[in-house]
Amino acid sequence: MRESLRQLLAELAAFGQKNDGGTSERCLKMFNITPEMGAFLALLVQANKAKRILEIGTSNGYSTLWLADAAQSGEGQVTTIERSDYKAKMAAANFKASGLGNIQLIAGEASAFLTAADQAPFDFIFLDARRDHYVEWWPDLKRLLKPQGLLVVDNALSHEPEVRPLAELINADRSFLTSLVPVGKGALLAVKGLGREATT
Repeated sequence: MRESLRQLLAELAAFGQKNDGGTSERCLKMFNITPEMGAFLALLVQANKAKRILEIGTSNGYSTLWLADAAQSGEGQVTTIERSDYKAKMAAANFKASGLGNIQLIAGEASAFLTAADQAPFDFIFLDARRDHYVEWWPDLKRLLKPQGLLVVDNALSHEPEVRPLAELINADRSFLTSLVPVGKGALLAVKGLGREATT
């Protein structure tokens, strides 16, 4: 990682903590992942040689930069979706400052994108958005994930009751292998095509 990008990430992490501690309005909070989670995501992207990455929940782009930096060595591309115009504008400025050219930012509702997207174009999906939509999105998330693709869900421990309905759907699907990793605020990992169905 370039030193300039490392510095930008440190600045964004500090901003996120200060910002979120100074406001009670949910729409103004960044809800950034932890630096430990960022490094973990980067490791997963590189280990899986992910080429096409989807992120739902851009916020100000902090997590996106971890994903995009890890993906660029393998010529990977990140598509990231943010419903808040306020946060999307912040993210766009941060992407420009980063110098990374492998990010596509979509400002809008994830539901519309998921419904319209082609069959199984992604080999890595990072989910860090409104958790009350996860169950609704699950059929499309499953459809859009390539065989052996990896789905990562943030806040699996910090907000376990809210993530549980999606986790139960994934665990009930015999085509997925899952693991809960205590990194950051908890990461639920699900690999498509390596579950019980694939081994029986």
